[in-house]
Amino acid sequence: MLFDEEMMLLALEEAKAAGAAGDVPVGAVITDPEGFVIARAHNTREADGKPTGHAEINAIELAAKSIGSRRLTECTLYVTLEPCPMCAGAVLNAGLKRLVYGAFDDSGGACASVVNLFECGFGRAPLVRSRILERECSALLTDFFRKLREK
Repeated sequence: MLFDEEMMLLALEEAKAAGAAGDVPVGAVITDPEGFVIARAHNTREADGKPTGHAEINAIELAAKSIGSRRLTECTLYVTLEPCPMCAGAVLNAGLKRLVYGAFDDSGGACASVVNLFECGFGRAPLVRSRILERECSALLTDFFRKLREK
């Protein structure tokens, strides 16, 4: 298995933890330049009652604390769902080198689906790789929302 897929499996573990806690199952992992995991997080909007409790924001904050800098310029963010505008902005502000995501977000994605903030001239855009374990990431979200509708 390739490294990006291995990291996405860790992000999927985080996403499952979010779903088990009643939040939208999105998970994120950040690695340093050597490939070591420096942060793992998931959505906590419901648990924390915070609209900014997205997996990406949580992971970026943990990674910055871990390395003692807000600049994550050589790091990679792995996330199970295409980032929204807020999270894409956080990716830009952190200066992440790479963004790797699984599923597209046709209703709120800001890296390809609805808009691509990285093409708007807001600074140095990350290298983006999408569709990593897309089927698994999408299935987790589809199942979560199906169960919500059934309730």
